[in-house]
Amino acid sequence: MTTTIDDIRAAAGCLQGQVIRTPLVPAARMSEVLGCDLYLKLENLQRTGSFKDRGACVRLTNLAPDEARRGVIAMSAGNHAQGVAYHARRLGIPATIVMPEFAPFSKVERTRSFGARVVLTGDTLDASAQAARQIAAEEHLTFVHPYDDPDVIAGQGTIGLEILEDLPEVDTVVVPIGGGGLISGISLAIKDARPDVRMIGVETELYPSMANALRGRGELPGGSSLADGIAVKNPGKLTREIIARLVEDIAVVPESTIETAVCRLVEEQKIVAEGAGAAGVAAILNEPERFAGRKVATVICGGNIDVRLLSGVLARGLVRDGRMVRLRIAIVDQPGVLAKIADVIGRSSANIIEVYHQRLFYDVPAKRADVDVVLETRNAEHVKEIIASLERSGFPTRALSAHSAYGA
Repeated sequence: MTTTIDDIRAAAGCLQGQVIRTPLVPAARMSEVLGCDLYLKLENLQRTGSFKDRGACVRLTNLAPDEARRGVIAMSAGNHAQGVAYHARRLGIPATIVMPEFAPFSKVERTRSFGARVVLTGDTLDASAQAARQIAAEEHLTFVHPYDDPDVIAGQGTIGLEILEDLPEVDTVVVPIGGGGLISGISLAIKDARPDVRMIGVETELYPSMANALRGRGELPGGSSLADGIAVKNPGKLTREIIARLVEDIAVVPESTIETAVCRLVEEQKIVAEGAGAAGVAAILNEPERFAGRKVATVICGGNIDVRLLSGVLARGLVRDGRMVRLRIAIVDQPGVLAKIADVIGRSSANIIEVYHQRLFYDVPAKRADVDVVLETRNAEHVKEIIASLERSGFPTRALSAHSAYGA
């Protein structure tokens, strides 16, 4: 069974009043820098924070009465889990969600808050999927697949209909790929009306599973990805066929660029996206020349990022940009020296955040010491100026933060 444009149109009718009709907003500041006309489809504004609301709602609505009575089970690292749990509670359907042990705490707690029974098991998504299949067989539950299901694909495809309604002149659509349900549905919707639109998928370099499958490659690096929502080892069979037919290319982006995309979305567009949600923007950041001069839409497919993780990502972004730096300053260990260092830094218009006075555990002479200072700065050039001022004042200084632009 495959998904058709008629299925997607029927799904759109099913979803009216059940999910949020999310906005497609222009990203003016990023467009100026990237040289394209960029629009963001904000699926992070759905009730559960991701596009998964759509497919889950359609699938659960289409259950047979006996299936609905017995209940459903799903496997997910977080967003599909929340979508199924939320709509199951709304429709009065018992739900069990199997989540891997590494699932973010925030997603686990949110899933529980929707009333689902949560089973944490498996150190990989594949192991969790096997456990979910076993529970489904033992308890006679209906398994709701996160992407390889015609109803789920149809639900996600409604995003494509909305993009065309809001931006009929779009010529490129960039969509993150995990298992492929999202880009499959969107491609079916858009290509039916506009065969000329370029569909570009995006995967992280740690999990290029769909790209490898289509190119006949078997290797898969794996690892801990910021884009955990698209960290899928085995892409779907239904989705693979659709993607092979309708998607022009799959961009594989570095983890560092996904991190940068998360930061840029927060700072420049005031949008909170999880790693997978920022993957489309990461692809454009990684190859801006590929999208230059084009009218581009990308899906911010989720915003369920752990607050502590987001805090760390934003802090690392400040370091990369040279707006936060840690300097190690060699001093003579005597009264008044710290005050002189603070004076030099203050006259350089930097802000001291933290100071570490190292005497005991460094290989320095007994009458000397190292002082580590963490500073807020304007940019990498400002860091160079501060280091030069400290050196002129007799304090040998080097930057401990990893940034080649500091020149120290």
